[in-house]
Formats: sequence, C-alpha cells, structure tokens
Amino acid sequence: MTTDPARARGRAELLTLLAVAAVVLVADQATKAMVIGAIPFGERIDVVGDLFQLWHVRNTGAAFSLFEGGLLLFIVVTVLALGMVAYFHRSFVGRSRWLQVVLGVVLGGTLGNFIDRLRQGYVTDFLSFGFGDTRFPTFNIADSGVVVGIGLLVIILTFFTDAGPQEGTSRTEAPT
Repeated sequence: MTTDPARARGRAELLTLLAVAAVVLVADQATKAMVIGAIPFGERIDVVGDLFQLWHVRNTGAAFSLFEGGLLLFIVVTVLALGMVAYFHRSFVGRSRWLQVVLGVVLGGTLGNFIDRLRQGYVTDFLSFGFGDTRFPTFNIADSGVVVGIGLLVIILTFFTDAGPQEGTSRTEAPT
C-alpha cells in the first residue's frame, strides 16, 4: 500500500497542530486549577514585588478582562474562531510546520477559555503585571496563547508571505 506524500504531510501537520494545542490547553487548565486551589478568590500574591502578582480573579469578559458579560456572544465568537483555525490549517498545509505550531497555540488558548466559559460561566485569570493600582489587565495562559498566536500569525503572513512553497509548486510559480 502506497501513501500519498501530500496526504501524509497533511496528517503530520494536523498532528503538530493538535499536539501543540493539547500542551497549551493542559498548561492553561492546570495553572488555573492550581490558582483556584491555592489562592482564595480576590487574593494577590507578590511574585516579583508589586511588578508581578498572582491575583485570583474571575473574568466574564474577553481576553484581558475586556468586554465584561455577554456569554452567548463569546460562545459564538469562539465557534467562529475555531472555524477560522480549521480554515487556516487547511490553507497552510504544505507550508512551514511553524504555521501549524502557531495555529496550535491559538487553538489551545481558545479551547482553554471556552471550556471555562461553558463549565463555569467565567474564566479564571491570575497573571497581573503593574505598579500599585496601575496594572495591565489580569490574564491567563489561554489569553497569552490567543494573543501571541494571532500576533505571530499576522507577522508571518505580513512579512514572510512565502512561508515555504506549497506542495507541487516552486517559489517562482503561483499555486493553482
């Protein structure tokens, strides 16, 4: 039995995306569980003085505590985001595996907060940076995955549009 090299590569890239998503998802859920178990709600623990704190908060909004409320809206947006990850995955098959890694980071982060919203109606945030009352919005591993992943995708697609030729094309010919 022979296997189509393009199909095998597509499967390998899908496994890469799913493995990275799983690592981000497990890291997100494990750190949230540790915070819930170790830090009473509303309490802060200084890690690096006042600059970096672990602060147990509940977020009913979007990433970094923006747009509070609107659970149904966030579920719809999450489903659309999952669809976009699937679309980009299929579009990027045969290109750099790093694109699949980045998509995996976005997927893992998206799923991490989605699970919290469905299970609890809110997301547990705990990473807090700032000085005194001047603080960056509190966030978590999932938020970081989504924001960093989307940022990297924008950079890659803007400045490195040829992230490797698609299967069956050279760098000088357009895909058909």
